[in-house]
Amino acid sequence: MAAAGWSDDQRHRIAVLALDGVVAFDLGAATQIFQSARDDAERRHYVVRVATPGGEPVRASAGFTVQPDHGLEILTEAHTVLVPGTHTGSPLFDGALDPEVGEALRQVLAAGRRLMSTCTGAFVLAAAGVLDGRPATTHWAHADRFRELYPKVRLDPEVLFVDDGDVLTSAGVAAGIDLCLHVVRRDHGAEVANRVARRCVVPPWRDGGQSQYIERPVPSPTDTTTEPTRRWMVENLGDRLDLPAMAAHARMSVRTFTRRFREETGLSPGSWLTGQRIERARHLLERTELPVDQVARVAGFGTAASLRQHLQTALGVSPQAYRRTFRGSAQDATQES
Repeated sequence: MAAAGWSDDQRHRIAVLALDGVVAFDLGAATQIFQSARDDAERRHYVVRVATPGGEPVRASAGFTVQPDHGLEILTEAHTVLVPGTHTGSPLFDGALDPEVGEALRQVLAAGRRLMSTCTGAFVLAAAGVLDGRPATTHWAHADRFRELYPKVRLDPEVLFVDDGDVLTSAGVAAGIDLCLHVVRRDHGAEVANRVARRCVVPPWRDGGQSQYIERPVPSPTDTTTEPTRRWMVENLGDRLDLPAMAAHARMSVRTFTRRFREETGLSPGSWLTGQRIERARHLLERTELPVDQVARVAGFGTAASLRQHLQTALGVSPQAYRRTFRGSAQDATQES
Protein backbone atom coordinates (compact mmCIF):
# COMPACT_ATOMS: atom_id res chain seq x y z
CA MET A 1 0.00 0.00 0.00
CA ALA A 2 1.25 3.49 -0.83
CA ALA A 3 2.38 5.75 1.98
CA ALA A 4 0.06 8.50 3.19
CA GLY A 5 0.08 11.40 0.77
CA TRP A 6 0.69 9.33 -2.35
CA SER A 7 -2.65 7.50 -2.56
CA ASP A 8 -2.32 4.98 -5.39
CA ASP A 9 -0.64 7.42 -7.76
CA GLN A 10 1.70 5.51 -10.09
CA ARG A 11 3.56 8.56 -11.38
CA HIS A 12 7.14 9.31 -10.34
CA ARG A 13 6.93 10.47 -6.73
CA ILE A 14 9.16 13.31 -5.55
CA ALA A 15 9.39 14.17 -1.86
CA VAL A 16 10.91 17.58 -1.15
CA LEU A 17 12.36 17.54 2.37
CA ALA A 18 12.30 21.02 3.87
CA LEU A 19 14.37 21.57 7.01
CA ASP A 20 14.43 24.60 9.30
CA GLY A 21 15.86 27.63 7.49
CA VAL A 22 14.93 26.20 4.08
CA VAL A 23 15.90 28.47 1.18
CA ALA A 24 12.55 29.66 -0.13
CA PHE A 25 13.73 29.92 -3.74
CA ASP A 26 15.09 26.35 -3.75
CA LEU A 27 11.86 24.99 -2.30
CA GLY A 28 9.63 26.83 -4.74
CA ALA A 29 11.78 26.32 -7.84
CA ALA A 30 12.08 22.56 -7.41
CA THR A 31 8.35 22.04 -6.91
CA GLN A 32 7.54 24.34 -9.83
CA ILE A 33 9.93 22.68 -12.28
CA PHE A 34 8.78 19.13 -11.58
CA GLN A 35 5.09 20.00 -11.45
CA SER A 36 5.45 21.68 -14.85
CA ALA A 37 6.71 18.50 -16.54
CA ARG A 38 3.81 17.19 -18.62
CA ASP A 39 3.17 14.93 -21.59
CA ASP A 40 1.49 15.91 -24.86
CA ALA A 41 -1.92 15.51 -23.22
CA GLU A 42 -0.91 17.87 -20.37
CA ARG A 43 -0.77 15.03 -17.83
CA ARG A 44 1.86 15.63 -15.14
CA HIS A 45 4.85 13.29 -15.14
CA TYR A 46 5.58 13.78 -11.44
CA VAL A 47 3.62 14.05 -8.24
CA VAL A 48 5.43 16.30 -5.75
CA ARG A 49 4.93 16.46 -2.00
CA VAL A 50 6.65 18.62 0.63
CA ALA A 51 7.65 17.04 3.94
CA THR A 52 9.34 18.12 7.17
CA PRO A 53 10.45 16.13 10.23
CA GLY A 54 7.29 15.24 12.10
CA GLY A 55 5.23 17.22 9.62
CA GLU A 56 5.95 20.28 11.73
CA PRO A 57 6.14 23.87 10.40
CA VAL A 58 9.63 25.15 9.56
CA ARG A 59 10.91 28.68 9.09
CA ALA A 60 12.01 29.67 5.61
CA SER A 61 15.05 31.84 4.98
CA ALA A 62 12.79 34.55 3.55
CA GLY A 63 11.07 35.15 6.89
CA PHE A 64 7.89 33.12 6.63
CA THR A 65 6.73 29.73 7.90
CA VAL A 66 6.28 26.66 5.71
CA GLN A 67 3.38 24.46 6.80
CA PRO A 68 3.88 21.05 5.15
CA ASP A 69 1.22 18.43 4.54
CA HIS A 70 3.49 15.49 5.33
CA GLY A 71 6.18 14.10 7.59
CA LEU A 72 9.16 11.84 6.92
CA GLU A 73 6.90 8.86 6.31
CA ILE A 74 6.38 9.88 2.67
CA LEU A 75 10.11 9.43 2.00
CA THR A 76 9.68 5.68 2.30
CA GLU A 77 7.83 5.38 -1.01
CA ALA A 78 9.18 8.38 -2.89
CA HIS A 79 11.12 7.57 -6.04
CA THR A 80 13.19 10.74 -5.61
CA VAL A 81 13.93 12.75 -2.47
CA LEU A 82 15.18 16.30 -2.92
CA VAL A 83 16.71 18.39 -0.12
CA PRO A 84 16.63 22.14 -0.83
CA GLY A 85 19.25 24.47 0.60
CA THR A 86 19.05 25.68 4.17
CA HIS A 87 20.60 28.68 5.90
CA THR A 88 20.55 27.28 9.43
CA GLY A 89 21.02 24.00 11.27
CA SER A 90 23.79 21.76 12.49
CA PRO A 91 24.75 20.27 9.09
CA LEU A 92 26.12 23.71 8.12
CA PHE A 93 27.96 24.40 11.35
CA ASP A 94 29.05 21.24 13.15
CA GLY A 95 28.19 18.34 10.83
CA ALA A 96 25.42 16.96 13.03
CA LEU A 97 22.03 15.88 11.75
CA ASP A 98 18.76 14.76 13.30
CA PRO A 99 19.24 10.95 13.47
CA GLU A 100 15.74 10.33 12.13
CA VAL A 101 16.40 12.52 9.09
CA GLY A 102 19.78 10.88 8.46
CA GLU A 103 18.35 7.39 8.64
CA ALA A 104 15.48 8.32 6.29
CA LEU A 105 17.95 9.62 3.69
CA ARG A 106 20.20 6.59 3.98
CA GLN A 107 17.21 4.29 3.51
CA VAL A 108 16.29 6.09 0.29
CA LEU A 109 19.70 5.29 -1.17
CA ALA A 110 19.78 1.77 0.24
CA ALA A 111 16.47 1.05 -1.49
CA GLY A 112 17.95 2.03 -4.86
CA ARG A 113 16.07 5.29 -5.14
CA ARG A 114 17.35 8.76 -6.04
CA LEU A 115 18.63 11.55 -3.81
CA MET A 116 19.05 15.17 -4.89
CA SER A 117 20.11 18.38 -3.20
CA THR A 118 20.25 22.00 -4.24
CA CYS A 119 22.65 24.59 -2.85
CA THR A 120 23.49 23.91 0.82
CA GLY A 121 21.20 20.89 0.85
CA ALA A 122 24.44 19.05 0.04
CA PHE A 123 25.48 19.68 3.67
CA VAL A 124 22.45 17.65 4.77
CA LEU A 125 23.28 14.75 2.45
CA ALA A 126 26.91 14.86 3.57
CA ALA A 127 25.90 14.87 7.24
CA ALA A 128 23.81 11.76 6.53
CA GLY A 129 26.95 10.09 5.15
CA VAL A 130 25.54 9.45 1.68
CA LEU A 131 28.13 11.61 -0.11
CA ASP A 132 31.25 9.95 1.30
CA GLY A 133 33.60 9.05 -1.55
CA ARG A 134 31.30 10.61 -4.13
CA PRO A 135 31.66 13.71 -6.33
CA ALA A 136 29.36 16.55 -5.29
CA THR A 137 28.97 20.30 -5.39
CA THR A 138 27.40 23.10 -3.37
CA HIS A 139 27.34 26.88 -3.45
CA TRP A 140 30.89 28.16 -3.97
CA ALA A 141 30.62 30.54 -1.00
CA HIS A 142 30.26 27.58 1.37
CA ALA A 143 32.95 25.37 -0.17
CA ASP A 144 35.62 25.93 2.49
CA ARG A 145 33.25 25.09 5.33
CA PHE A 146 31.97 22.06 3.45
CA ARG A 147 35.49 20.68 2.96
CA GLU A 148 36.27 21.28 6.61
CA LEU A 149 33.18 19.40 7.82
CA TYR A 150 33.05 16.67 5.17
CA PRO A 151 36.56 15.82 3.94
CA LYS A 152 35.48 12.43 2.57
CA VAL A 153 33.33 14.06 -0.11
CA ARG A 154 34.97 14.81 -3.48
CA LEU A 155 33.74 18.38 -3.63
CA ASP A 156 33.90 20.33 -6.89
CA PRO A 157 32.67 23.88 -6.15
CA GLU A 158 33.31 25.13 -9.67
CA VAL A 159 30.44 23.37 -11.47
CA LEU A 160 26.71 24.01 -11.65
CA PHE A 161 25.68 20.48 -10.77
CA VAL A 162 27.01 16.94 -10.43
CA ASP A 163 25.13 13.86 -11.62
CA ASP A 164 26.52 10.78 -9.89
CA GLY A 165 23.69 8.49 -10.96
CA ASP A 166 21.55 7.95 -7.90
CA VAL A 167 22.85 11.06 -6.07
CA LEU A 168 22.76 14.49 -7.67
CA THR A 169 23.84 17.82 -6.19
CA SER A 170 23.76 21.39 -7.44
CA ALA A 171 25.24 24.78 -6.68
CA GLY A 172 23.12 27.66 -5.46
CA VAL A 173 19.98 29.42 -6.64
CA ALA A 174 19.59 29.11 -10.44
CA ALA A 175 21.84 26.02 -10.58
CA GLY A 176 19.06 24.17 -8.75
CA ILE A 177 16.81 24.89 -11.70
CA ASP A 178 19.51 23.57 -14.04
CA LEU A 179 19.69 20.35 -12.05
CA CYS A 180 15.92 19.86 -11.98
CA LEU A 181 15.71 20.41 -15.75
CA HIS A 182 18.60 17.96 -16.20
CA VAL A 183 16.64 15.34 -14.25
CA VAL A 184 13.48 15.97 -16.29
CA ARG A 185 15.59 15.60 -19.44
CA ARG A 186 17.18 12.41 -18.11
CA ASP A 187 13.78 10.96 -17.17
CA HIS A 188 11.65 12.08 -20.10
CA GLY A 189 13.90 13.54 -22.81
CA ALA A 190 14.77 16.94 -24.18
CA GLU A 191 11.32 17.70 -25.62
CA VAL A 192 9.63 17.55 -22.21
CA ALA A 193 12.47 19.46 -20.52
CA ASN A 194 12.31 22.17 -23.15
CA ARG A 195 8.56 22.54 -22.65
CA VAL A 196 9.13 22.88 -18.91
CA ALA A 197 11.75 25.56 -19.53
CA ARG A 198 9.38 27.48 -21.80
CA ARG A 199 6.55 27.20 -19.28
CA CYS A 200 8.81 28.47 -16.48
CA VAL A 201 10.56 31.03 -18.74
CA VAL A 202 14.09 29.81 -17.95
CA PRO A 203 17.01 28.72 -20.16
CA PRO A 204 16.42 25.11 -21.23
CA TRP A 205 19.96 23.88 -20.83
CA ARG A 206 23.22 24.81 -19.16
CA ASP A 207 25.99 22.25 -19.02
CA GLY A 208 26.53 20.97 -15.48
CA GLY A 209 30.28 21.43 -15.91
CA GLN A 210 29.90 25.14 -16.55
CA SER A 211 31.66 27.28 -13.97
CA GLN A 212 29.80 28.88 -11.07
CA TYR A 213 32.18 31.83 -11.23
CA ILE A 214 30.48 33.78 -14.00
CA GLU A 215 29.76 37.48 -14.07
CA ARG A 216 26.86 38.41 -16.32
CA PRO A 217 26.31 42.17 -16.10
CA VAL A 218 22.95 43.24 -17.46
CA PRO A 219 23.51 45.37 -20.59
CA SER A 220 22.31 48.94 -20.29
CA PRO A 221 19.42 49.95 -22.57
CA THR A 222 21.83 51.79 -24.87
CA ASP A 223 24.10 48.75 -25.32
CA THR A 224 23.96 46.56 -28.39
CA THR A 225 23.44 42.95 -27.30
CA THR A 226 24.30 39.65 -28.97
CA GLU A 227 20.84 38.20 -28.41
CA PRO A 228 19.64 38.63 -32.05
CA THR A 229 22.82 36.96 -33.26
CA ARG A 230 22.34 34.11 -30.82
CA ARG A 231 18.83 33.57 -32.23
CA TRP A 232 20.28 33.61 -35.75
CA MET A 233 22.94 31.08 -34.75
CA VAL A 234 20.31 28.69 -33.36
CA GLU A 235 18.26 29.04 -36.55
CA ASN A 236 21.32 28.19 -38.68
CA LEU A 237 23.15 25.53 -36.68
CA GLY A 238 23.78 23.42 -39.78
CA ASP A 239 25.71 26.22 -41.50
CA ARG A 240 29.37 27.12 -41.13
CA LEU A 241 29.32 29.70 -38.34
CA ASP A 242 32.77 31.08 -37.69
CA LEU A 243 33.63 34.00 -35.44
CA PRO A 244 33.93 36.60 -38.23
CA ALA A 245 30.47 35.64 -39.53
CA MET A 246 28.95 35.95 -36.06
CA ALA A 247 30.57 39.32 -35.47
CA ALA A 248 29.46 40.54 -38.88
CA HIS A 249 25.86 39.55 -38.16
CA ALA A 250 26.03 41.46 -34.86
CA ARG A 251 27.65 44.42 -36.66
CA MET A 252 30.56 44.41 -34.22
CA SER A 253 34.25 43.84 -34.46
CA VAL A 254 35.37 40.33 -33.58
CA ARG A 255 36.99 41.64 -30.40
CA THR A 256 33.91 43.57 -29.25
CA PHE A 257 31.56 40.71 -30.16
CA THR A 258 33.63 38.14 -28.27
CA ARG A 259 33.79 40.34 -25.16
CA ARG A 260 30.08 41.21 -25.24
CA PHE A 261 29.07 37.59 -25.90
CA ARG A 262 31.03 36.36 -22.89
CA GLU A 263 29.60 39.11 -20.68
CA GLU A 264 26.04 38.13 -21.61
CA THR A 265 26.31 34.33 -21.60
CA GLY A 266 29.37 33.48 -19.51
CA LEU A 267 30.77 31.47 -22.45
CA SER A 268 32.84 32.08 -25.55
CA PRO A 269 30.84 32.12 -28.82
CA GLY A 270 32.39 28.80 -29.83
CA SER A 271 31.55 27.06 -26.56
CA TRP A 272 28.01 28.40 -26.59
CA LEU A 273 27.52 27.28 -30.20
CA THR A 274 28.80 23.79 -29.44
CA GLY A 275 26.33 23.53 -26.57
CA GLN A 276 23.44 24.51 -28.82
CA ARG A 277 24.54 21.97 -31.45
CA ILE A 278 24.73 19.24 -28.83
CA GLU A 279 21.23 20.13 -27.70
CA ARG A 280 19.94 19.97 -31.29
CA ALA A 281 21.63 16.61 -31.82
CA ARG A 282 20.11 15.25 -28.62
CA HIS A 283 16.66 16.37 -29.72
CA LEU A 284 17.06 14.70 -33.13
CA LEU A 285 18.39 11.48 -31.63
CA GLU A 286 15.46 11.33 -29.23
CA ARG A 287 12.65 12.40 -31.54
CA THR A 288 13.56 11.29 -35.09
CA GLU A 289 14.75 8.25 -37.01
CA LEU A 290 17.44 10.22 -38.86
CA PRO A 291 20.73 8.29 -39.33
CA VAL A 292 23.55 9.54 -37.14
CA ASP A 293 25.48 11.06 -40.03
CA GLN A 294 22.43 13.13 -41.00
CA VAL A 295 21.89 14.20 -37.39
CA ALA A 296 25.49 15.36 -37.38
CA ARG A 297 24.99 17.48 -40.50
CA VAL A 298 21.71 19.04 -39.36
CA ALA A 299 23.15 19.87 -35.94
CA GLY A 300 26.22 21.46 -37.50
CA PHE A 301 28.90 18.92 -36.60
CA GLY A 302 29.44 17.92 -40.21
CA THR A 303 30.35 14.28 -39.72
CA ALA A 304 29.23 11.41 -37.52
CA ALA A 305 32.78 11.15 -36.17
CA SER A 306 32.69 14.78 -35.03
CA LEU A 307 29.28 14.29 -33.40
CA ARG A 308 30.52 11.16 -31.60
CA GLN A 309 33.52 13.04 -30.25
CA HIS A 310 31.48 15.98 -28.97
CA LEU A 311 28.72 13.83 -27.48
CA GLN A 312 31.26 11.59 -25.79
CA THR A 313 33.00 14.63 -24.31
CA ALA A 314 29.77 16.26 -23.13
CA LEU A 315 27.77 13.23 -21.99
CA GLY A 316 30.12 10.27 -21.96
CA VAL A 317 28.07 8.28 -24.49
CA SER A 318 27.99 7.64 -28.24
CA PRO A 319 25.06 8.87 -30.37
CA GLN A 320 23.62 5.37 -30.73
CA ALA A 321 23.95 4.67 -27.00
CA TYR A 322 22.19 7.94 -26.28
CA ARG A 323 19.39 7.08 -28.71
CA ARG A 324 18.94 3.63 -27.19
CA THR A 325 18.76 5.09 -23.69
CA PHE A 326 15.92 7.45 -24.55
CA ARG A 327 14.12 5.49 -27.24
CA GLY A 328 14.86 1.86 -26.53
CA SER A 329 16.08 1.53 -30.10
CA ALA A 330 18.24 -1.40 -31.15
CA GLN A 331 19.36 0.07 -34.44
CA ASP A 332 22.42 -1.22 -36.23
CA ALA A 333 25.49 0.39 -34.70
CA THR A 334 27.06 0.55 -38.13
CA GLN A 335 25.09 3.76 -38.68
CA GLU A 336 27.67 5.47 -36.50
CA SER A 337 30.45 4.82 -38.98
